[in-house]
Amino acid sequence: MRRPIMIRAAVKGEWALDYNQALEKLAVYDQTHLLKYYGELDDGRQKELLEQIDGTDFSVVKNLNHRESGTERGKITPIVSMEIDEIEKKRSRFEDLGLSAIQKQKVGAVLLAGGMGTRLGSDEPKGVYNIGLTKDLYIFECLINNLLDVVKKADAWVPLFIMTSDKNHERTTEFFKEHDFFGYRKDMVWFFKQEMAPAVDFEGKVFLETKSKISTSPNGNGGWFVSLARNGLVDKIHEIGIEWLNIFAVDNVLQKIADPVFIGASIDSAVEVGAKVVRKAAPDEKVGVMCLEDGRPSIVEYYELTEQMKEERNEKGEYAYNFGVILNYLFSVSALERIMSRKLCLHIVEKKINCLDENGNEIKPQEPNGYKFEQLVLDMIHELESCLPFEVVREKEFAPIKNATGVDSVETARELLKKNGMVL
Repeated sequence: MRRPIMIRAAVKGEWALDYNQALEKLAVYDQTHLLKYYGELDDGRQKELLEQIDGTDFSVVKNLNHRESGTERGKITPIVSMEIDEIEKKRSRFEDLGLSAIQKQKVGAVLLAGGMGTRLGSDEPKGVYNIGLTKDLYIFECLINNLLDVVKKADAWVPLFIMTSDKNHERTTEFFKEHDFFGYRKDMVWFFKQEMAPAVDFEGKVFLETKSKISTSPNGNGGWFVSLARNGLVDKIHEIGIEWLNIFAVDNVLQKIADPVFIGASIDSAVEVGAKVVRKAAPDEKVGVMCLEDGRPSIVEYYELTEQMKEERNEKGEYAYNFGVILNYLFSVSALERIMSRKLCLHIVEKKINCLDENGNEIKPQEPNGYKFEQLVLDMIHELESCLPFEVVREKEFAPIKNATGVDSVETARELLKKNGMVL
């Protein structure tokens, strides 16, 4: 029997607080300073601030009291991955299983696209960036084209959920409409906003970004399923009959989405999550790697690997921690619902946060001035019982665009796209 989801779905204005109610809520968390400029605001901006206070979970600030203990990791050991040789031997069976699941609409895709193209020198959403040379070719377009390849092969549409953020939602939805969804069926696409978390100074006081707006930031890539639920879309997932969700990041233009072979292998292995991985270029490459943590699946970041772990070998004489994740996962919906009521670990990260100073002036700090709170996919995976690390060919499925030039850049992605037959 499916467990009910007890999450309040926000409807604009439905639970708007009045001033006294907002003051009462803030007092619980020692954040009443957020109403400091309330009397200076017009009615519209007062309403905006009260609605934001109503919709913000200030309890995350209490995690600062446990900042050090939250960084402790369990015992890290290697995990066995399904490597390319084994996949090729079973490719036909895996593909048939995956295509059947897609045709029965048991598979949905979730694009994590809440970020901006700041590091690319753009003020637009990252997916809007044009990587074409002789024609327009947008990051969003690349991803939709990759998904359309599967749609054509399966002769069935894959429900697509696109996660945006407060900063890019309107522009992202407009962009898809402007480009007629790049040929994808409009009624098979749903947009939803990522949940936001308050940003605080080093003493735990939440910043004001303006006199009528709390400083917030996206709650990390581990918050995607809760964000999906709070936007009412888990009901849509059940209505359609989706049992598996393939989540993927916006910045990898070469990745295969709703890959039937990957889906089939995960189903055949009876795991709760599948994770696409690539063989590391070097033992010290800066990527998170699949592992076991206290016997459960997890991901260990590159900076957490000791020298001994970097050099450790398995029975085949290969590096034991040799497969890096590319943020392309296939989650069981039932497993996600089971763990959703649990509190995921919150990662507290020092950041430069735009805010008001003590005199109400807007400032853009040059050095970190506070903390942001993030949940990460690796913590979701560690809550699950089983995981299949699934190796893919790096040069065919991993072309991340994180920088304008250099490593993992627009330049390197273009070269990989051209090597795979893409005309730019």
